[in-house]
Amino acid sequence: MNIQSVSQRRRMQGFTMIELIVVIVILGILAAVALPRFTNIQRDARIAKLNAARGAVQAAAAMVHGTALARGGVADTAACPAGGGTANNAIGAAGTLCTENGIINMVNGYPAATIAGIVNASGIVSVMTPTAVQLAGDGYATNGAGPIDIRILGGTNPAQCFFRYTAAVANAAPAIGAVTPATVAGSTTGC
Repeated sequence: MNIQSVSQRRRMQGFTMIELIVVIVILGILAAVALPRFTNIQRDARIAKLNAARGAVQAAAAMVHGTALARGGVADTAACPAGGGTANNAIGAAGTLCTENGIINMVNGYPAATIAGIVNASGIVSVMTPTAVQLAGDGYATNGAGPIDIRILGGTNPAQCFFRYTAAVANAAPAIGAVTPATVAGSTTGC
């Protein structure tokens, strides 16, 4: 009986101090290894989102250009059903094109480097001609116009997590910068 009561008391005592310290050390090591990997996963997700937006911009530029060429510069006779007025379908310096979502502003047959141009055409946000707040709601920001920088929010420096869309010049396609830190037209260092 004496042996059983000793083993029962030992089971009821719980963990020793050494056992607790070993478990805490192991948990600390696991946290030190896992935390940097978790932050890299978030960075990778932002870069993937940026690459997806870049793909949408490339596809939209090609589709808008093809549609403008197919319409042959003949202006629409009715207002765009989604709003925005009547599209002129001009392939020159200042054109507009009607889509099922609204009017797209164009330059030389491609979407303009503006929110009303390439951002609307690409559909990366859920509304046409979004405000800065609406862009932020979908995780994006831009510099507005010019060559337009499409930025992903949430990183260490969104101004350094972007790609650049430059409007088309006559007889050429628009320039769409790569999403790599090595190029001038795009950067991911702040993702």
